[in-house]
Amino acid sequence: MKKKLSLLFATMFVTGALVGCGSKQTSADAKTVKVGLNYELSGNVATYGQSLSEGVELALEEINKAGGVLGKQIEVVKVDNKSETAEAANVATKLATRDKVVAILGPATSGNTKAAAPIAVQNKVPLVSASATADDVTVDSNGKVREFIFKTCFSDSFQGVIGADFAAKDLGKKNAAILVDTTSDYSKGLSKNFKETFEKHGGKIVTEQAYQAKETDFKAVLTKIKGSNPDVIYLPGYYEEVGLIVKQARDLGITAPIVGGDGYESPKLTELAGKTALNGVYFTNHYSSKDTSAEVVNFQKAFKAKYNKEPNGFSALGYDLGYFFADAVKRAGEANPVKVKEAMAATKDFKGITGKFSIDENHNPVKSITILEMKNGEQTFLKKLDPQ
Repeated sequence: MKKKLSLLFATMFVTGALVGCGSKQTSADAKTVKVGLNYELSGNVATYGQSLSEGVELALEEINKAGGVLGKQIEVVKVDNKSETAEAANVATKLATRDKVVAILGPATSGNTKAAAPIAVQNKVPLVSASATADDVTVDSNGKVREFIFKTCFSDSFQGVIGADFAAKDLGKKNAAILVDTTSDYSKGLSKNFKETFEKHGGKIVTEQAYQAKETDFKAVLTKIKGSNPDVIYLPGYYEEVGLIVKQARDLGITAPIVGGDGYESPKLTELAGKTALNGVYFTNHYSSKDTSAEVVNFQKAFKAKYNKEPNGFSALGYDLGYFFADAVKRAGEANPVKVKEAMAATKDFKGITGKFSIDENHNPVKSITILEMKNGEQTFLKKLDPQ
């Protein structure tokens, strides 16, 4: 009996060792280059995640048709995080540990990206968001860079500063009201930087009001704002609430221009607010569909051919992210997550359709920003500004 048990344990040990050896196969040994997509494909901000993933997948499809990267095809593992922070973390765990991806692209929002970041760092898998604009996505509260976390979009501090510059200098406004979503790091970050910069320009914040995500009735706070008589309103937020707020503000007779950030980028904004209500609304963004450069025109044609619709700013960001990932893998020389991370950190003068950028010491891109104006429900290009 003891001999049989010894033989059984020996067999189990050998089998386990073989399984263990198989699980240690590196990404470089795989037949494809696996990349994970951790996006909000359902839930509150689904249009962001859907647009980003469409852009990424178009780029990777083009790259695969051209021969892939390092002689291998790129394999996409796409998972829905349902617009929830807990699920974003769960998806990151699945992609990093079970699917063994070379990198994780996404999530879309700052909150979901920060929820997924610790898993990526722990498992030494680079995570890159094309739209998580919060300043603390790539740097922690102590100012330490999160080694495996990157973004390819500008930061909230840049958006808030540019928004204030535009309100004070271009629009010539002196008295601003701020309406902030207190449940959103994104909204709080933009409003903080707007306030500081607007006051530096000699402007006055006449009132600061708050709302929370998923609210639908904003008449009380808008009535307070109307009573403060601002000549401009800064409203950093996501399209779901912003669309309703703009509509209700105009219904109350508030005619002051409204300035915001890239969270306005969604076709649903016009559906929620109505075309007329959006007149006098301006926002900072990553891209303009009115750009006539050959690269942008070709991207728009390819996107429309694949999805039978026009791309938006998030589609463009996703498209650039797909090429950014492939470029880093190529420069790394192998599909090794650590080497890909190092290549991402060393990126210089990457040319995308949302602009040329280099990655700085904090893993953020140094890139330009676009200001758009809404006219009868349509985005119109105003100006493009480069970082100082």
